This record gives sequence, C-alpha cells and structure tokens, in this order.
Amino acid sequence: MSPTTHHSRRRFLMETSCGFGYLALAGLTTQEAATANPLAARVPHFTARAKRVIFLFMDGGPSHLDTFDYKPKLNADAGRLHPNSSGRSTPLQPTLWGFRQRGQSGLWMSDLFPHLARHADDLCMINSMHTDVPNHPQATLMMHTGEFRFARPSMGAWVLYGLGTENQDLPGFVFMGGTPRTGGVQSYASAFLPASYQATALREGERMDNLASGNVGPQRRELDLTRSMDQRLLQRQQVNPELEGVIHSMELGFRMQSAVPRVLDLASESRQTLALYGIDRAETRSFGQQCLVARRFAEAGARFIEISNGRWDHHNSISREMPGHCLAIDQPIAGLLTDLKLRGLLDDTLVLWGGEFGRTPGKDGTDGRGHNGAGYTMWLAGGGVKGGLRFGATDDYGGRAITDKVHVHDLHATLLHLLGLDHQRLTYRYSGRNYSLTDVHDARVVREIIA
Repeated sequence: MSPTTHHSRRRFLMETSCGFGYLALAGLTTQEAATANPLAARVPHFTARAKRVIFLFMDGGPSHLDTFDYKPKLNADAGRLHPNSSGRSTPLQPTLWGFRQRGQSGLWMSDLFPHLARHADDLCMINSMHTDVPNHPQATLMMHTGEFRFARPSMGAWVLYGLGTENQDLPGFVFMGGTPRTGGVQSYASAFLPASYQATALREGERMDNLASGNVGPQRRELDLTRSMDQRLLQRQQVNPELEGVIHSMELGFRMQSAVPRVLDLASESRQTLALYGIDRAETRSFGQQCLVARRFAEAGARFIEISNGRWDHHNSISREMPGHCLAIDQPIAGLLTDLKLRGLLDDTLVLWGGEFGRTPGKDGTDGRGHNGAGYTMWLAGGGVKGGLRFGATDDYGGRAITDKVHVHDLHATLLHLLGLDHQRLTYRYSGRNYSLTDVHDARVVREIIA
C-alpha cells in the first residue's frame, strides 16, 4: 500500500468511525490530532479568554440562601408556610447569618465568607442557576457531564479533548478531593472519549509516591521494548485508537514520575504563601493544600483541575454545621484568587464554584433545608468574566429562578466559549451520531457575563 493510499484509508476510517471535532494542528481534525498525540496542545475555534479551569465543586448542594443570594423577605416571613418543589408546604427557614454589600460593586455576600468577601469585585455571581432533577445522583452527573440518563464524558474530559494540555509531562485533567458520593467516578471519567482524557485522580492526602522510581534505566528499556511491539502491531492494523492511547499513556506515566511529585511538593512555597491559603491552621489546612496544589498544576500547564469538597447536604443541623464548612473553604479560596492574581494567572484562569443544586427556603427536618434545583447560585472569577456582577435572580424567597435563568447546559456552553470552543462544533462521533457536552439541547452562551 502506497503512503498516499495508507493516509487516505486512515483518514477515511478516522472520519467515519471516530468523528470530527474541528480543524487543529496542520489542518487535521481534532480526532486526527488527538490520535497523533492525545494531549498535544490544539488550536481553539476562536480567540480564547481563558486557558484553563479550576472547578471548586461543593458536593451535596450548598445553600445559596445562606451564602450568596440575599433574601431579606425570607427572614421577615420566617415560619410562614411555603410550598416546595414537590408541592408540600413547609415553614420558611430564616438564615441565621447576616449579609452585607461587599467591594465597590456592592455585591451581597454572607458573613460566613469574610475572606472571600474581599474578592467581591472579582466574582461573577449567577443567582439564577437551575437544573432538571433535584436529586443528588442526577444533578451531580448533570453538572459534570450534561446528562444523567446515560454515561457521558465529563466537562474536564471534553475540555482536554478540545484543547490538549500545555505540559506533556503532566496530566491535563486533574481531580482532587473525595469522589462525589452520588456521581462517582463518572463525574471525572471520559466515557466514550479515549481514556487519555479521563482525570488523574489524587485522593486527599495522597502524594503519589508510587510514581517515584530509583532506577529508571531498566524501566525505560522495558517501556521501549513494549512500545516497539505495540508499534509493529499498529503498523499491521493501520488504525487502532485504543492501542495508540495505550502507547501515549505509558509514555505519560513514565514522564509523570518526576514531574508530578514536584508539583505536589509544597516545600518550595514560602511561609507567607502557606499562610495565605490557611495551611498553617488545622481548620483550613486540607482544602488549603488542595487549592495550592491546584494553582501549581495550573501554573505548570494543566488544562482542567477540579477539587471536590463534600459535606454540603444540610438536611439537618445547618445552624451548627454550616459555619464550620464555610470556614474550611473561605480562606483557601480567597488565597487561591489572591495568588492567581499576584502571578498574573487569574486573567486566563477561569475559577468556577458551586454544587449540583441549592437548598429550599422551607425548612427540612428540625434544622435544615431540602434539595432545590429550581434556583440556586454559582459564581465564576477570572478567565474573561465580569467581576463584581450579580446576574439573574430568584424569587423573593429564593425558591425559583425567575430572571435571566441559566441552565446547566448554558453554563457548559459559556465555559467552553470562554476557552475558545464552540459547544456545537466540539463533537465526537459515537454509536452512529455526533455527541457534544451540551448535546442536542438548545444551550446558549451567557454573553452578558463575559467581560
């Protein structure tokens, strides 16, 4: 078979079995470029505002009514019966914490976030989020993958598929913290996308010491032998994306042995930086370390970093548990934003905060709030969004989004847009049709929040 015939056959098979993305390296389709090197940096559809994403996921659904959605009428009418999403009436549950206007923008924020409040003018607050199903499994998967009925790639996998990574020695998609209780590993998996695009998961406290190797010489020779056998098989088969993925993943694993431990090693950070993230305090140490590692991965060229923080499912004891949970993340997040800004990284790093849904204005149990997917808050910072902005609104009690509503699909479309990706063009052909993160839904880019 001539080289020209081989290339034509390869291109035909790639286009018919794997699908198109968009024109990338040297005129190749995304899929062809991704097969040539799955993690190679690729050209976006248009000029990007952000190069990377740090997603701070609050697993369980934090209460927007006690954090970022000020509803004075909720306290004024406390105890009055109010219908919830299921039609059952429950007494209105007041918030126990004060709200103040913060920064020059006057953004309303709860007293539970004194450190983050100093960044009010950096925050783009979306108070009109809504999702389809107010149950943890469905909502968690919807937030991460855009679908809860079937297994779909996570948004981190889509971003890595679309853009590749800027550092070939590090994973482009990193997941830290506890695996979401109800979404499971599917929350950061690649599903039908090649396995190269799933996250590298770092459990809390894990240092990946197993990556270190005292003598890489024999390992390199073994890897070279395996690679040569794989290459010969690939030459016979001509097209085998799975085998090509194995070759690249083994090479990445070898390079990660020295690169990843360096990123995880905080010994080079100054005492002032550690204090900035709250690592010098027991209450904030765990999340502070994860936020600092996220900054180090972002600075080193990773494309998508997620930190999952649990314990936000406050059906009971919200008055006792909420302050401690907010304390654990407040200073670390503020430290992350400060550090990114000082290093000139915030302008092209999109920071996203939120959970799978919000909480009800009505009381649940003796001291808590129920699930609410009809209206809740998420915020963004950096990466081309307007700071000090409150976009959209819920009703007087915070139960339902009523103004400038933003669906999860709209959030995904906007996130991709800020990264220079068209959500309708970033596709992968699977099982006979093209799929995307927003898929067949009429998602819109929320241009009102873009700077």
